[in-house]
Amino acid sequence: MKLRNISVLCLPVLMLLTGCESLDYVPSDQMSDQTFWQTEDHARQAAVGMYSAMKAQWCFGMEFTFDMCSDLADGTSPWSDVSRGTSFASNSTGVQNHWQNLYELVHRANTVIRNVKSMPISSETIDRVTGEAKFLRAMAYFRMLNCWGGVPYYDETCDINEQFANLNSPRSSADEIRSHVLEDLTEAIELLPVEWQAEDLGRATKGAAYALRGKVYLFNREWEKAKSDFEEIVYNRNHHYGYSLHPDYNELFRLYNGNHSREMIFSIQSIDGNTSGYALDIVSYFGNKSTMRLIASNCIVPSTTLVDMYENEDGSEFNWDDVFPGFNTGDSSLRRKYMCVAIDQGSTYVTSTLSCDTVAVANAYRKRDPRLCLNVITPYSHYLGTDAGSNPMDKQFVLADPTQGGAPMEAQAFIRNSEGWNSYFWRKWIPTGNLDGYWGEYNRTPYEFPLIRLGDVLLMLAEAYNETGELAKAVAEVNKVRARVGMPGLNSGASWLAVGNHDEMSLRIRRERAFELAGEGQRYWDLRRWGLLKESVKDATDIFGDLMYSRIYQPRHELWPIPLVEMDRNLNLTQNPGWE
Repeated sequence: MKLRNISVLCLPVLMLLTGCESLDYVPSDQMSDQTFWQTEDHARQAAVGMYSAMKAQWCFGMEFTFDMCSDLADGTSPWSDVSRGTSFASNSTGVQNHWQNLYELVHRANTVIRNVKSMPISSETIDRVTGEAKFLRAMAYFRMLNCWGGVPYYDETCDINEQFANLNSPRSSADEIRSHVLEDLTEAIELLPVEWQAEDLGRATKGAAYALRGKVYLFNREWEKAKSDFEEIVYNRNHHYGYSLHPDYNELFRLYNGNHSREMIFSIQSIDGNTSGYALDIVSYFGNKSTMRLIASNCIVPSTTLVDMYENEDGSEFNWDDVFPGFNTGDSSLRRKYMCVAIDQGSTYVTSTLSCDTVAVANAYRKRDPRLCLNVITPYSHYLGTDAGSNPMDKQFVLADPTQGGAPMEAQAFIRNSEGWNSYFWRKWIPTGNLDGYWGEYNRTPYEFPLIRLGDVLLMLAEAYNETGELAKAVAEVNKVRARVGMPGLNSGASWLAVGNHDEMSLRIRRERAFELAGEGQRYWDLRRWGLLKESVKDATDIFGDLMYSRIYQPRHELWPIPLVEMDRNLNLTQNPGWE
């Protein structure tokens, strides 16, 4: 049975494994343990139920959206309260939904661990399914640790069929939660296979458990242990894991119809962009109005901070003043003069370039790190969108001066932002055309989405090397990532590529993670663990420097509030500092 085809999971299994989305669980009376936990196929179905919970939108199915909580993206949904600094325990729907869905995954994993051990099936199946459950439980608790610090801990001894009315444990400490996570991952490493058969693509592996455990150690600044776990899978210390960087950075984020990359260590498998199978809803958040013309709004867009951060193609720092003198200190009217054209009222063609050198503007983006134009739709570039009937239509992104002509309309030749922002647009994750007929539902993006991939691991290994005084090794790992997209290596000749000490390397790694992982939701967690969240919080401004909306920072934002609905259900919960 393929993990990708989770829609075929039979309804009774879902009823057995699924409670409501919080600890206030009401058990189903439709099936008993005696009738289900009996066969090898039952064990596999139970595993599918865990992955279904993991892929849920408010669990790990919207990882890409966390970039809007960082300096890499701006947006209106789904984390606007967290992103803008207005989150309160009483009104944060996203915070509450994330809590509830993570615990749903925990309880499904606990149900599997408790029941599978006594099933009359092969020990190999019992071990592997138990390993999967331990991995997924660790994954859920690690996220809770990063969001809230210490949380109530429930393991397989908690049977929600019997205890659903008494789930009132107090919060364990952050150290206790971390210890449980590491214990689960250590056991998962022992139980999981190095690789599954092709029909089980997407299930957790030994390498995924090593990578996640290394990440837990890294976040806790246990550098030597992190380094050891990452080296295990990067250098195939005890097994041949077979991970490798995908040769084409752009193609890596456009794998559909069952295609898979060896760079993906643990990923969400998506299949079918029409009416069956399983696919993530990425376009609803990252798409533009020319992406099938069904998007209500551009919820999340790349920030000017991200775009301006990308280096020139020779690795030197980009500066707008080198392109247009006075750009950095000039007001928005000067920037509009440099960058805007006029279009007709029908939004079909450019009537005048005004004072804009469109080639110079386009080259200001094109002659940069290739990842910029692969991740972002930049001014005066093209995007193959669709009409409302999903027929491919070429669109261009122009910056139009509304005082000199018409405004862009997605029904015609040009892309627009429905929020009225003069922002950039995502290219990463956004289908081009209709994928030769494979894609026809805007809320079903059929791409394989990485939760852990080798490019990320190489940069984490570089960080661990740098923190243990192994600068040359750190440089070597970062250069592997840069070489894939044709960027010059650090310490490869030019003075601006020189890296001579720990602090310089730390800055390089932080920037490289932004270049490489933009649109994948990693930046927010990175900024928090580096202690850089406060200095990263700036007002959201558009391409011309005009304000889109304000952001604020308060010390209490370092940890999320415990949702009030959960505190009402469990009177033993205590609130995080500043949210009382």
